[in-house]
Amino acid sequence: MANILVVDDELGIRDLLSEILNDEGHNVELAENAAQARAARLRTRPDLVLLDIWMPDTDGVSLLKEWASSGALTMPVIMMSGHATIDTAVEATRIGAYSFLEKPITLQKLLKAVEQGLTRTTPARKPQPVPGVTAPADSRIAVMDLAETPGQNMPPSADLGPQSHQTFDLDKPLREARDGFEKAYFEFHLAQEGGSMTRVAEQTGLERTHLYRKLKQLGVDLGRSKRA
Repeated sequence: MANILVVDDELGIRDLLSEILNDEGHNVELAENAAQARAARLRTRPDLVLLDIWMPDTDGVSLLKEWASSGALTMPVIMMSGHATIDTAVEATRIGAYSFLEKPITLQKLLKAVEQGLTRTTPARKPQPVPGVTAPADSRIAVMDLAETPGQNMPPSADLGPQSHQTFDLDKPLREARDGFEKAYFEFHLAQEGGSMTRVAEQTGLERTHLYRKLKQLGVDLGRSKRA
């Protein structure tokens, strides 16, 4: 049992996540904006936070940065969004987010993300410096792959493999770093969907022709994904 803070401006999502997490035996605190989230964090000291990115007053990334700058980021934070770009996800990860969930959130991915966050014994990554936060020892980040567990039919470890995270070197030029993240992102979805381009297009929000072009540009091995 854990204390979990859910921060989302949509009532339906708050109610749904609360119901699911309560059924799993967790204590759930709800907040609909950044102000309520700040108060709830001080009042309940949550073991984990599910934080929406797009909120009307202060967005989730700004709140995450605020917690990181003040030394209040003492718990794993899982970001949530249905409209975030890859750049937004990378920025949140650099600041110190534990992982990222894309809406609509499936039950399986939610429970796996929460379980991985709560069982974390050491930080999954070293956040990049923000004002008031000591600089990390290196510039690499690790982005949690929420659906990967040992034994699943995933690509070999040279790409994503049965490991729990993928490491990226932030010393590279922005374009190269972004290409590396995008390649891992698409390889993950290809593995999840058994190589089905139709389902990957639906999951990533890309038209099939554009998706093929993007995968070719990134050097993604489609045959390998299908074999996996």
